[in-house]
Amino acid sequence: MTDELLSRARAGDSDAFGELTEPFRHELRLHCYRFLGSVQDAEDLVQETLLAAWRAVERFEGRGSLRAWLYRIATNRCLNALRGKARRPSEVPASALQRPEVARPSEPVWLQPYPDVLLEDVADRAPGPEARYQARESIELAFIAALQRLSPRQRAAVLLRDVLGFTEAEVADMLGGSEASVKGAVQRARATLQTRLAAGDRERAPAPNSPRERELAGRFADAVENGDIDALVVLLTDDAWLTMPPEPDQYQGRVAIGAFLRDAAARRGASLRLVPTRANTQPAFGCYLPSPQAPIARPYGLLVLTLAGDQIAAITWFWDTSVFPYFGLPRRLPA
Repeated sequence: MTDELLSRARAGDSDAFGELTEPFRHELRLHCYRFLGSVQDAEDLVQETLLAAWRAVERFEGRGSLRAWLYRIATNRCLNALRGKARRPSEVPASALQRPEVARPSEPVWLQPYPDVLLEDVADRAPGPEARYQARESIELAFIAALQRLSPRQRAAVLLRDVLGFTEAEVADMLGGSEASVKGAVQRARATLQTRLAAGDRERAPAPNSPRERELAGRFADAVENGDIDALVVLLTDDAWLTMPPEPDQYQGRVAIGAFLRDAAARRGASLRLVPTRANTQPAFGCYLPSPQAPIARPYGLLVLTLAGDQIAAITWFWDTSVFPYFGLPRRLPA
């Protein structure tokens, strides 16, 4: 059946081409997201990938798999995207830029959350014996953020080799280099990732959607909506982090995070309302700020929680509300 569809696609049958490539659309989008850290850019790059594949399908000889061919195109499109433009910062509300002195600056990184509802469409494909990262681990925010610190070629090599499980020979063919160069890029990427992801003594997170996870996320939501910073801080690990990509300031520990949250709450003058969702396999919330001029609450950001045991190890606060439609979050809430 695949050979028949391929023959028809080569003859100019767009329906046959769509039937061939549609099963790979969602996993290609996830690949582009891992690469670029942006769900919006990932959508654009998948469209570019499929358009490029359609224009070149006559020349596809079938010596390798169609999936590997599509990943080659997608990877090179991502590399071109990184070369062609600087990663732009998101617009951040002016009030959010006033930081307490406890902030710890870091190198800015462009990052958006990835809605779990899109993960449900990804085919359950075995990544192959070369893969080092489990499916959930390779989607979590910490991993995606760490990837953005790698050089483009290291990022491409480690994603193709360690996440997707392609062989060194396949990766070398995709990237147009030697197996030795791929091996070197992967080794350097692994060393960087190991440093940034080291958390050997951290308790495992509760299973997604488990009663344990729901109970902890619910306590967090109650504390935020009640404006109870003390109750929220109690939920944090001693070394918890609060980050706000792409803003460079970071806060570590209960004292620093508590100080920032109290300052932010005082400036807002109203408690946030939260709508639960999920991002990067982690519990998340769309945040809404009540409007003093109208009986509505407007989008104010998206929070993603990283859990460890019965505590919260990290809070990632995304000010960019343009991602709300991907999560099915409403544009406003009634007061």
